[in-house]
Amino acid sequence: MVLNSGKTLNFKVSLFFVSVSIMLVVALTGISLYAFRVFSINTSTEHLRTAAEIARVHLTEAMITGVIDQRQNFLLRLSEVQNLKTARVVRSPLVNEQFGAARKGEYLPDEIEKKVLETGQAQFDTSENNGEVIFRGTIPYIASNEGSPNCLECHAVPAGSVLGAVTMTMTITATRHNAIITVMSIIGVVIASLAVLFVALYFLLHPISITASAIERAVQNAIEGNFKNRLEKKTDDEIGQIATDMNRLLKFLDAGLNKINGYISQLIVRKPAPGENLLLASIDMVEHLTQISQFKSAIEEDDAKIDVYRRLITTINGRFFKGTGEFSIFEVSSDGSELHPVLLHGKNETPCRWCQKKILLEPKHCRVFHTAHSINGIVQPDICYNFKQEGDAEQEEDVLSRRQQIARAQLQRRLRVNEKDAPDAARQPEAVAEVVAPVKRYPLCFPILKSGAVGSIVQIVVREDECEHILAALPYIRVYLADAAPVLEVRRLMETLRDSSLRDPMTGLNNRRFLEEYIDTLTANVRRKQTHVAILMLDLDHFKMVNDTYGHDTGDAVLKTVASVIKNSVRTSDIVVRYGGEEFLAVLQETTIQAALIVAEKIRSAVEKLSFTHGGVALKKTISIGVADFPGDSATFWQAVKFADVALYHAKEAGRNRVLHFSRDMWSDNQEY
Repeated sequence: MVLNSGKTLNFKVSLFFVSVSIMLVVALTGISLYAFRVFSINTSTEHLRTAAEIARVHLTEAMITGVIDQRQNFLLRLSEVQNLKTARVVRSPLVNEQFGAARKGEYLPDEIEKKVLETGQAQFDTSENNGEVIFRGTIPYIASNEGSPNCLECHAVPAGSVLGAVTMTMTITATRHNAIITVMSIIGVVIASLAVLFVALYFLLHPISITASAIERAVQNAIEGNFKNRLEKKTDDEIGQIATDMNRLLKFLDAGLNKINGYISQLIVRKPAPGENLLLASIDMVEHLTQISQFKSAIEEDDAKIDVYRRLITTINGRFFKGTGEFSIFEVSSDGSELHPVLLHGKNETPCRWCQKKILLEPKHCRVFHTAHSINGIVQPDICYNFKQEGDAEQEEDVLSRRQQIARAQLQRRLRVNEKDAPDAARQPEAVAEVVAPVKRYPLCFPILKSGAVGSIVQIVVREDECEHILAALPYIRVYLADAAPVLEVRRLMETLRDSSLRDPMTGLNNRRFLEEYIDTLTANVRRKQTHVAILMLDLDHFKMVNDTYGHDTGDAVLKTVASVIKNSVRTSDIVVRYGGEEFLAVLQETTIQAALIVAEKIRSAVEKLSFTHGGVALKKTISIGVADFPGDSATFWQAVKFADVALYHAKEAGRNRVLHFSRDMWSDNQEY
């Protein structure tokens, strides 16, 4: 939920202002009412005290002049004073003792008056009668010897004695009414002032709230990748400056992100999706480019071409397929006549799993090979006719195995369920069939060029549920492949250069340098596996005569043909080396001496049957072969080679065109070779 910051600010400020205003009005009303009440009571108290003092003075004068009997008339006249309602006098027991019982018209004291006569303390009280507020005061008369005349002139009592009390009542209804009117007037003025202040505050805060709301919308849109919002400048003060600066910032970010996005999209050949978040898209592209840069740095340090292939597959698989991708890599032979499977799922397995096998021997049937363009089976499902949708037999066996396992589990479940659950159990096979149904797949094939021609082909098989995700990642996958291409080209050139230094250019066989580099690995395998290696030293008989008589072109043709015969007579794992001019060396791995002699005889017989034609003249040649066993004949490889050479020498001495196995009587030198 997106909050409207302007409304929130207005609400908070309004709530705060109204709350403070209400508290202020309530406090002011309470204080005013309390103040007026206290003022009214104090005023009424003083009023009654004044009236009581007047009554005391009059009674004192009446007693001296002898007209005390008329005091009741005076009290009645006194009640006619404005706001006074009643007035009466009561005598204390001390006066009764001196002058006798109460006179006519006097009142007996009530409870309040009795208390006042006892304590000598005035008592004041407020009551309400029929809507009229009555204020009553009972004030004692205390005997005093001060003044002239004074109380002790007539009363025989000690000074300070209570002689009586006067009780007066007065109405303060008008005073309360006036107080309420005054308080309401004050509150009205305060409320009106607060209302004016609230309106002024609203107009003062309105631009702030509008700007804040606009900023919030702009920020929310910016988070979603839209930087085109602009704020309206409401004032020329700091708020207006904030709006102006915010607009400049949004414009700068919009232009910058569009440029960055455009540049990066050009690098990875990626088209922006409609309505995509430019900020998130840019972050995602920069993150991928960083990972691609790290990948390129890593493959540049890989030593072998196979390591580059493996890292390429592992990286793409981990970053785009969560480790479950299906990949194959094919490499084109040097003459372009074959495709060799190099990796399957990043491992050194070489079946042609997802394509027809005919493309291996006839690459022209591979669309990527003959067009040098990638194919997208997700967008065009039928573009490749050689793609096998169901996979190989291994996959089908795996599906069958899964079905058998589920069927066994279903049978066990049926044995456990009650008869009432049988219908549910019977429906299970249908669900099983859905589970094991083959997942539809689509091919993505990419060429990796070598000197302008297709050097390798990377095949990615995409499951149907991965298509949308992989289509979005396709530009990045292309960048990975493009960055790997020059590194692979360098590794190919290095391998070609190394291969050329280890191979005889005329016959295509390995040279002596290759044997010298490989010999440590060979001897280590022999010792570890405790096997034997047969060494064949081969030399054409009277070959110098061919060069001298027919020329070197004929001699080269003879060497090429003989080299081909030797190579075709041994296994792929065996090593055939052109050891010298017309001398060859064959290393037969994991071969007994008896088997080696059979192979050697096969080679000798095949060479003997060859016929070379030069200028209409048929030319035939023979070959002599010496055989030695390592480590049977010698504990060191090179000495075994020497022994095979010694056997070859004896074969030539014995008449040529024969095979001889080394024996100890052929070697008289006791020194090690």
